[in-house]
Amino acid sequence: MNSVLTVADTGVGVLGELLERYGLELVLEPRGAEITGSFWGESEAGVVGRSVFVREDTPVHSFLHETCHVVCMDERRRAGLDRDAGGDDLEEAAVCYLQVLLADYIAGAGRDRLMQDMDAWGYSFRLGNTRDWFEGDAGDAREFLLNHKLIDDSNIPTFALRA
Repeated sequence: MNSVLTVADTGVGVLGELLERYGLELVLEPRGAEITGSFWGESEAGVVGRSVFVREDTPVHSFLHETCHVVCMDERRRAGLDRDAGGDDLEEAAVCYLQVLLADYIAGAGRDRLMQDMDAWGYSFRLGNTRDWFEGDAGDAREFLLNHKLIDDSNIPTFALRA
């Protein structure tokens, strides 16, 4: 597997600032510690309530994916969130779409790098890769985000949580 961009590569500050725009909290775990709220374990980001947990070796795509789960779920689920974001296939697609958009707000990341990292990590889409899915097969995900006012008509994130 190719090396993917990590929290250490981008810096914690820029990631924390992104979360602050949503009213969420970033928690940096010590090197080698188990990541609180991580569904997949190892270096993968974790979520509990309105907090996203990472280590310096957490992939940025994992940070974004778990962040977008918190953004895309309703308040009832968010209030009880502890490790397993749940949700249906449409919400999962919306999470992936939003994480691509949010990558442009992280200096040193950007959507092109994020899509490469998603492919390297093994995200799976019907069209075979993240870019083809995003550009040609993600209309339902975009509609979900529009309907819940998480993006505007120009695909700009609103930095609001789903109500």
